[in-house]
Amino acid sequence: MTKARRKITAEERRARLGARHLLAPAARANTPEAVAEALLGLHATDPATVYLAVAARLRDPSVPEVERALYEDRTLVRMLCMRRTMFVVPRELAPVVDASTARAVAARERKHLAKVVQEQLGFDGRWFAATEDAVLTALQRRGEATAAQLADDVPDLTSQIVQAAGKPYEARPRITSRFLGVMAAEGRIRRGRPLGTWASSQYRWIPAEPHPELPADEAKAQLAARYLAAFGPATTEDVKWWTGWTLTDTRKALARTEAVEADLDEGPGHVLPAHLEAPAEPEPWAALLPGLDPTPMGWRHRDWYFDPGHTSELFDTNGNIGPSVWWNGRIVGGWAQRPDGEIVTEPLTTGLGREARTAIAAEAERLAAFFGDVRIKPSFRTPLERRLCS
Repeated sequence: MTKARRKITAEERRARLGARHLLAPAARANTPEAVAEALLGLHATDPATVYLAVAARLRDPSVPEVERALYEDRTLVRMLCMRRTMFVVPRELAPVVDASTARAVAARERKHLAKVVQEQLGFDGRWFAATEDAVLTALQRRGEATAAQLADDVPDLTSQIVQAAGKPYEARPRITSRFLGVMAAEGRIRRGRPLGTWASSQYRWIPAEPHPELPADEAKAQLAARYLAAFGPATTEDVKWWTGWTLTDTRKALARTEAVEADLDEGPGHVLPAHLEAPAEPEPWAALLPGLDPTPMGWRHRDWYFDPGHTSELFDTNGNIGPSVWWNGRIVGGWAQRPDGEIVTEPLTTGLGREARTAIAAEAERLAAFFGDVRIKPSFRTPLERRLCS
C-alpha cells in the first residue's frame, strides 16, 4: 500500500516563516551572515535591499555590521546568479551558487556582449581578452577603482554602442558598465564600497578571488536542498522559478536531495524530512520588508501569504514587489519612506486588530531609526509606494 503524503496547510507554512526567516522577535539574528545563511541569499539589485532585509532580521540593526561583512571580512559575496538577478550570498555558499547558476548566467552575458561589440565595434575575441587583462592590471595597481577611473585607464571601455536603434528611446551608452558587469559575473572582479551612503548605486570595483570549482549537477542538488531548508515545503515550479533552471534540471536536482513529497494547496510539493512535523504555535510578529526582499520573492506560488487582489498595488509592471508590511505570515499592506524620513504604512487588509497595529507601528519606528538621515527611492517603484510618498 502506498503511504499517504503529508498534507501541509497554508497555515502551517505561515507559522514556519517567523522562525525560519528570522522575522519573529525571538528568532532574530545577531549577524548579517546569519541572515544570509537563513535565506540563502539577499536580493541585491537595489543596493538598499541588502541593508534593509538584514535590518528587519537583526536584534540590533547596524549599518557598520553589514559593511563589515560585505567589504572588510568579505563573508558576504555579491553575485549575478539565480534568474540573472544580483544576490548577496554567504561566502561558503558562493562556490555552490557559482557552479549551479552563475556560470551559465556569466556565459550568456559574455556571449551577448561579445556579439554586440563584434557587430557594432568590430572588436573580436582577442580584443575582449586583452581588455579584460588591462582592467585587471589597472585594478591591481589602484587596489580599487570606479568605473570612470577604469575607463580612464582602459580607453576602449569608453566605446559607445547603440541600443534600441531607431526607437524614440534610442540610447548610445558606453560599454563600460556592461563590460565590467561581465567580468563581475565571471567572478574576476567584484563590487567594493559604494560612493556616498550605503543606499547608493554607485560603487568601486576591486579584484576578486576565483571560486573553487564544483561539478554542476552536484552543486544544483546542494542548492535545491538548501532552498528547501530555507523555503520548503515548495512545489517544483517554485524551485524552478527561484533558481532559473530548466524543468529538467530542477527535477534532477530535487531527485538528488533527501526531500519527500507532500501535498500543498497548490498541488504536489517537496519537503525535507526534518520539516514534516507541524511547527509550534508562533509568537505574533510584524515586519516591514523592503522591495525585492527574499521572503516575498521566495516562491512562484504566493497565494498562501499574499492576496493576489493586491498585486496591482504592491508589484510593478515587471513583477517586482515593493516594500511590504507583514503580520503573522501574511502580507497585509505596504510602506514607504517620505522625504522627511517618516515611515508611513497603509493596510490593504481589513480587520487588523490593536495588537497588529501596535506591532507594525513599533517596526516602523525601528526602521526609521535604522535609516537615520539616509533617504532612499526604491529602484522598482510600485503604485502604493508612490502614493504614500506623495
